[in-house]
Amino acid sequence: MGATERIARTFAKVSRMIRPALVALSLCSAFLTHAAAQERVAVGTTRAVANAVLFLGVEQGLFKAEGLDIEMTAYASDQDVVEALAGGGTDLGLAGFTARAFNLAGSGAIKAIAAQVRERADYEGNDLVVSNAAWDRGLRKAEQLAGASFATHRLGTTLHYQLGQIARVKQFDIATVVLKPQGTFNDIARAIASGSADAALLPGNEARVLLTGGQARLIAWYSEIDQTQLGALFASSKAIDARRATVEKFVRAYRRAATEYAALYLHNDRFGKRVTNAKTREMSAKIARYVFPGRPAEMATALVDAGIYHMDRDARLDAADIARQVAWYQSQSLVDRSVEARAVLDTSFK
Repeated sequence: MGATERIARTFAKVSRMIRPALVALSLCSAFLTHAAAQERVAVGTTRAVANAVLFLGVEQGLFKAEGLDIEMTAYASDQDVVEALAGGGTDLGLAGFTARAFNLAGSGAIKAIAAQVRERADYEGNDLVVSNAAWDRGLRKAEQLAGASFATHRLGTTLHYQLGQIARVKQFDIATVVLKPQGTFNDIARAIASGSADAALLPGNEARVLLTGGQARLIAWYSEIDQTQLGALFASSKAIDARRATVEKFVRAYRRAATEYAALYLHNDRFGKRVTNAKTREMSAKIARYVFPGRPAEMATALVDAGIYHMDRDARLDAADIARQVAWYQSQSLVDRSVEARAVLDTSFK
């Protein structure tokens, strides 16, 4: 073998050794570049099934596909979420509509930019339940709530508003209801189970525990009485001004998550019962890790399934209903009269 041939063979051998290393280096470089491109977004939320669309979107990689790295913080209440938004503690947040949210939005600190879940006829959302003692005394219809005691969250929150709408529809004075504010849904459930309150509104999963345990009676689904936009995806005005392109990416991913959520969960059978199957249970098990950490997996999955709300498949806000909510809170002196419903929303995000 001549010198020239030996050099050529040696070069070919070295090339074969180097090529895989270069490919591996290229892939590693691409991965690091992709990771570096992920922009961190702080999102405030609560551990509630009402926020399942966010958790589904994270699990499905929809935010990552937009180049976003979602950093979630779980707050104790919807009010804590909007306070954090207004104070700069988070960029975006999912929360129910409350008097505090409307006041902050009206002042320009935060804006509702897409829909959270809602009450819609033929879909279970919040359940109106009564204690066994109240049932035995004859409290069996929503119109009989006048004079009853009602366990709820603090004044100016979603459950308070929904009670107000029951009073409007059933034509009784909400002032005749004895309100018993509680800290959490668990506290509300305990008040019903113990009989220390006559009635309450609870998410389907919380109500189901009481009903199956024989600790309460169901009067009605709230959605049989009224349809309500329960909450929104909020953004701080600071984030909208300083990081608009990022917020737009988030909203795109969030809307895709809403579409997938609707396709997965929002199907009723011919008896009006929501359809569950292997796919819904698989996703519910993933969502349960966010909502019920530490609970046994099977129990947590069942609780998510029982608590699914309706949601617009494009996450569109119901502006007319939001205006109605603002007006009601103003009538209760809980939202400033200067707040205009249109100032609550920023509908420019598509």
